[in-house]
Amino acid sequence: MEQAQQHEQKGIQSSLTSGVHNSSWTDTFPVLEYVPLQEHLKTDVVIVGGGMAGVSIAYRLTKLGKQVVLVEDGAIGSGESGRTTAHLASALDDRYYELERIFGKEGVRSAAESHQAAIDFIEQTVQQENIDCDFERLPGYLFLHPSDEEGSLIKEYHAAREAGLDVALTDNIPGLAKGPGLVFARQGQFHPLKYLHGLCEAIISAGGRIFTSTRATEIDHSGIVTDQGYRVDAQYVVVATNTPVNDKYAMHFKQFAYRTYVIGGLIKKDSKPHALWWDTGDTRVNSSIPPYHYCRLQAYNETHDLLICGGEDHATGLAFSEKTTDEERYRQLECWAREHFGITEVIYRWSGQVMEPMDSLAYIGRNPGDEDNVFIVTGDSGNGMTHATVAALLIPDLILGNVNKWKKIYDPQRMKFFRSGKTWLKEFVGGLLRYMKEYPYDADVVEISSIQQGEGKIVELGNNKYGVYRDEDDDLHIISAVCTHLHCIVKWNNDEKSWDCPCHGSRFTYKGKVINGPANKDLFYYREKASLGQLR
Repeated sequence: MEQAQQHEQKGIQSSLTSGVHNSSWTDTFPVLEYVPLQEHLKTDVVIVGGGMAGVSIAYRLTKLGKQVVLVEDGAIGSGESGRTTAHLASALDDRYYELERIFGKEGVRSAAESHQAAIDFIEQTVQQENIDCDFERLPGYLFLHPSDEEGSLIKEYHAAREAGLDVALTDNIPGLAKGPGLVFARQGQFHPLKYLHGLCEAIISAGGRIFTSTRATEIDHSGIVTDQGYRVDAQYVVVATNTPVNDKYAMHFKQFAYRTYVIGGLIKKDSKPHALWWDTGDTRVNSSIPPYHYCRLQAYNETHDLLICGGEDHATGLAFSEKTTDEERYRQLECWAREHFGITEVIYRWSGQVMEPMDSLAYIGRNPGDEDNVFIVTGDSGNGMTHATVAALLIPDLILGNVNKWKKIYDPQRMKFFRSGKTWLKEFVGGLLRYMKEYPYDADVVEISSIQQGEGKIVELGNNKYGVYRDEDDDLHIISAVCTHLHCIVKWNNDEKSWDCPCHGSRFTYKGKVINGPANKDLFYYREKASLGQLR
């Protein structure tokens, strides 16, 4: 049986987190690692991905008596699960009146029911496994953004009520000056890494096996092969890697990637009620998918709570087209949080990645165009913690042949183009057109010698494009700028010190190591020592 190894995070290590900034979760709880896979195995189910979805599915399958092997290329929760704000909400990011238009009344009731069931499942699991993860039930408040109209709240109230949610109109938003708004009962929050740790302990106790620092480089219906050549044969394969790394095309044309920014600011202890807060979004920036702010509290010390606040989203790799820097986004987020909640010192800041599906609900089920024993989870749509848990309630039923009434609305093969296609065309195709027009055909007109410490640029050398990053020791880190997924040109993310692909959201460290799919292969990498005095 594999023994867990725990290490506190220090510095930039892509095996521990997917950016240069530590989240409050990775900074306050030891990272959980197991030994890498070093043998050939056979099992009932092999799961690729050690985040909220993969671990939750593994937990439920072991409880149902299945033999499970889980592999993760970093540490447990080292991807987006460690960079969430950990809202547990049945009040979804996308309005219920829009979901009703796309999925109909029956479909929207299933969506609401599934997310409520996900929160219930987490609560029950915390109790059954005695997991100390700061779980609590609390209300969630949706309040009006100044650019929005009060009629949108009225529409959402009726649609949410019709979907079966316990929701009420209110003129009083606790913690804020005034309404109007909606209050959603029995929402939740927790510490995601503590919860994942508890699930992993339960998986191991039930006979499951977990391997970290183990990348699945080949995945098909018969199992996986790792980067070290070890094979896991399995009856069923589950790919839970935020966005599928086993699929080159189909799923990646039905969703698009966004970066979202988060700050953690100190606030006087117990000065605000424990709650979740969202605004309806700034329709002036994007009327199709208005960027919104979302907040919650987390205990910090004896005198202060931590207000965790996120927002200021943009399409991955396309920040340059909006003429707003990462620093400006953090500043805007901080100003908003100071104005609305009165935070003092900001002690955390980080960013994460959200996969926005064409029609606003996750894709959970059998992988399109694949054998019937291959399953995927993707398209978190800003509700990653609950969508991941829905996957744990749905995919084991599909594996066992049980009837699950949520199968249809989450089916990855669905195509709601005629109901959601206008938004999809504007966001996905429009974003790609901006990318193709503004960036990839012209490398940055710079000399390598002009690249400053801590800065990355695309340069052209011998008719090939390379990404060049200069570190604090003046060493140059050179990567091929061509994404290993579908060969788009990557863009430098100065905030998280990574190379991000604007086409489908793949991300790489400055040393070319892949940290986000759909790419599953590293970039070519070369390091030029400053002392050698070349390429300067």
